[in-house]
Amino acid sequence: MQDTSNIKRRALPLQEEAKDSAGVAVRCEGVFKVFGKNAAKLIGQAKGNIDAETAQAVGCVVGVNNATFDVFEGELLVIMGLSGSGKSTLLRCISRLTRATAGKIIVDGQDLLSMTSKQLIELRRNKMGMVFQNFGLLPHKTVLENIAFPLQVKGKTTKASITRAMEMVQLVGLHGRENYFPRQLSGGQQQRVGIARSLAIEPDIWFLDEPFSALDPLIRKEMQDEFLRLQQVLSKTILFVTHDFDEALRLADRIAIMKHGVIEQLDTPETIVLNPATDYVRKFTKDVPREKVLKIQAVMDPVDPTEELSDLRVSKDAIIATVAEAVLSQHMGVGVVDAQGTLVGSVHPSHVLKILFGDTGRQPT
Repeated sequence: MQDTSNIKRRALPLQEEAKDSAGVAVRCEGVFKVFGKNAAKLIGQAKGNIDAETAQAVGCVVGVNNATFDVFEGELLVIMGLSGSGKSTLLRCISRLTRATAGKIIVDGQDLLSMTSKQLIELRRNKMGMVFQNFGLLPHKTVLENIAFPLQVKGKTTKASITRAMEMVQLVGLHGRENYFPRQLSGGQQQRVGIARSLAIEPDIWFLDEPFSALDPLIRKEMQDEFLRLQQVLSKTILFVTHDFDEALRLADRIAIMKHGVIEQLDTPETIVLNPATDYVRKFTKDVPREKVLKIQAVMDPVDPTEELSDLRVSKDAIIATVAEAVLSQHMGVGVVDAQGTLVGSVHPSHVLKILFGDTGRQPT
């Protein structure tokens, strides 16, 4: 398994600075999903979010409540919340597995809610990939056949489908098991088949609904590592649903935290932990160790040409917890580099110790 400790989160534009659709893969504008026969009337009377008590009084349940946000190209956006928060409903609305009651969901310049069934099928076949909790593998087909199946549905030849499926087998580390049946695989291996099958169609946008929740903790960690490796290679636009905050912190470029259908806060993991927008978000984050979200750049010193540094180098975007042991093993400062390998600062063992065991007095940058 490849070491993912230094895999970096990508720099993303702030939502409020996204004035147009450049670089936006998915745009949601005032999206509602309301269950109940009075849904249309309720939405028509709403000014902003629908009040939960008002909805209940007229026999409605609000699954998604006025969701407005952008997902940027190449971004891994994690949508999370407790059971019943609306996270899976929102994902299903964006993928049009469930039809939103109101609003706009813009993909490729088109509103999914105004698409015909034929247009929607074409979009799903060519642009979207989906992975869910239950692996959905065909028990009578081998690994290779399971992965090739959606390609054959698209009309690819058997030869082309098998060639592409073998590429996916290699990508997800299942070489040698391509002729196994699902019953012969572990849970983690079955999940890899599901991921490979989804990737085989080369989706631009990838939807994952709690894909690792059925796995035991060790396999789940391995699958997270594998997922990070794949994203480093493929740079897909990903919407990933989970109820596990540690998983969200580990994977996300940004996190959207939902409660009763409302997005309480959507921001980077660092900002959510350090500056929770609501009491609800604060409860989620109060026990999160800062070293799990702060990056090295938050505690590094500027470059000092006269300072002697150790041979170790760490990325400015590395999460402190992932490199703390290596930094603490040094007897002098460690060089901090950017994505191009250019020295941009230094970090000292004392800085990391203060983050781990006490306040540094520094403010994140």
